[in-house]
Amino acid sequence: MLSSIDVKLVYGVAEPTHFCLHLQVADHADQHVREERLQVQPPLPLHDYRDAVKGNRFVRFDAPKGLVHVQYQAEVEVHYEIPAPGLGEAPVNQIPDEVLHFLSPTRYCESDLLGNAAQQLFCKAAPGLERVQAVSDWIHDNIAYTPGSSDATTTAQQIFVQRQGVCRDFAHLGVTFCRALNIPARLVAGYVFFDEPPQDFHAVFEAWLDGRWVLFDPTRMAPVERLVRVGTGRDAKDVAFATLFGKASLVSKDITVRESVGQPAAAAQGAARQPQLRAVG
Repeated sequence: MLSSIDVKLVYGVAEPTHFCLHLQVADHADQHVREERLQVQPPLPLHDYRDAVKGNRFVRFDAPKGLVHVQYQAEVEVHYEIPAPGLGEAPVNQIPDEVLHFLSPTRYCESDLLGNAAQQLFCKAAPGLERVQAVSDWIHDNIAYTPGSSDATTTAQQIFVQRQGVCRDFAHLGVTFCRALNIPARLVAGYVFFDEPPQDFHAVFEAWLDGRWVLFDPTRMAPVERLVRVGTGRDAKDVAFATLFGKASLVSKDITVRESVGQPAAAAQGAARQPQLRAVG
């Protein structure tokens, strides 16, 4: 699958503000960036950095008072491997050190508070892939996708009670139930094409099964194998597309995702251009 991504953001800056944006496609084995470009107007000095463990990429800059226009474009090959049936769960004492912290409760995923509910709902499901699929199916069947029903402070426990939310909330609840069942889980944010609602950032979750991370999307808005990964983290605070230090607000957001079946990079005609990791003006 070949995805073309075009993100346009406009911010109104009321006073000098430091921006940390998380828009660029992640460094990840399941995808290859053919080309990309990041532009900021007015022209400003940009600083890139990476989270080497999760592959997350960030850009930072100081913005003066006024309007700031940000555009990110990328062409990305996605080649996610569909998991084989029958993947199992790892006993806690066999979970790798670098994965173990994905069992712990976090700000938006209170797995310690939803432990009893998780056991009651999913204890009879077969361990492994079947159990996590049961978690994803339950969320899809019992939580209504309702734009505007939650905000940046809404947690998984609140979604479990109010029974409505958006993709971020569906993913948080999936992460929470898995952790409560001693299955490491984390949030993944990215780009994917779907018909409704209009294009936006999309959140799913993934669980650690038989030594690999497996993606699940309880919204069923798009096949997970088409997701272009941008951020991976414990919950939404790790994968926010923008963190602002100062006084600024989002004026407009326009995201376009187009998908096609393309040749792999090795077979594509001509050499792929190197990504422009930073472009100013």
